[in-house]
Amino acid sequence: GADDEQHLGVFEDPTTDNAADTTPGTLVRLLEGELPHDKSKRKKAKPDLETLAQLPPLPGCPAGALLALGSGSKPQRETGVLVALDVHGVPNGRMATVDLCPLYAPLHKRFTDLNIEGAFVLSGDLLLLHRGNKGDALSACIRFDWNLIAPWLAGREPKPPSAKSVQLMDLGEVEGVPLGLTDGTALQGGAWAFCAVAESTDNSYHDGACVGSAIGIVAPDGKLRHIYPLAGSPKVEGIAAQRADKESSTPGDTWVFTLVTDPDDPHTPAHMLQTRLELLRI
Repeated sequence: GADDEQHLGVFEDPTTDNAADTTPGTLVRLLEGELPHDKSKRKKAKPDLETLAQLPPLPGCPAGALLALGSGSKPQRETGVLVALDVHGVPNGRMATVDLCPLYAPLHKRFTDLNIEGAFVLSGDLLLLHRGNKGDALSACIRFDWNLIAPWLAGREPKPPSAKSVQLMDLGEVEGVPLGLTDGTALQGGAWAFCAVAESTDNSYHDGACVGSAIGIVAPDGKLRHIYPLAGSPKVEGIAAQRADKESSTPGDTWVFTLVTDPDDPHTPAHMLQTRLELLRI
């Protein structure tokens, strides 16, 4: 899975004319060193980069940046990487590591098994998504004021701001296993979408069987509006959303959701999935 690596994978847009289905991606190294080949040793050593957020302009990154965050589930998983982008949205070769310990320390006091799996900017806030599990079923949305946290991420401030709010979220269950947040993405008007999986494990460290997965919609007021189960229960851990063509004959407000799976095995390719949802009222 992608969180088992120390690189960023960059791929051509498969919808463009010059991109073939077989076009390989390129790797951009984020962290130095090599991970062990042994699966158990690899799990202990990996940085667990579970999130990849596209950021607006911030100090030192006038065209924006990508932010990869370690999950915080173990001490070695508290490193982030800020990747500067050029005006075309492509990594420009400049990057910096971010020590997440001071950001995560207050969250560890709130969550005994912290597991940050998603991050994105929405309505002037940076949202971090904590994933629940069978041991502690509730997931959470943690908000930071973007204008306060951006200078810290850029290394211009010594201390990160405190969280603006922490919202606990009950996403329901599948076969007695709670759904937990695995990523999120902004929609319009302050609404956002997430992907979630029901993985049969009691903690953030061990993998388990995925018995269900879903896309969810959260309204601007923070209320969970819709849960859409995914056929086949793919273990989706990445999501992006794009409004469908306005000239489409499909009625309503249609969004195209692109999802990526995590097979928990570096020898097994991930899958990119797409689905359309008509969101009449958010």
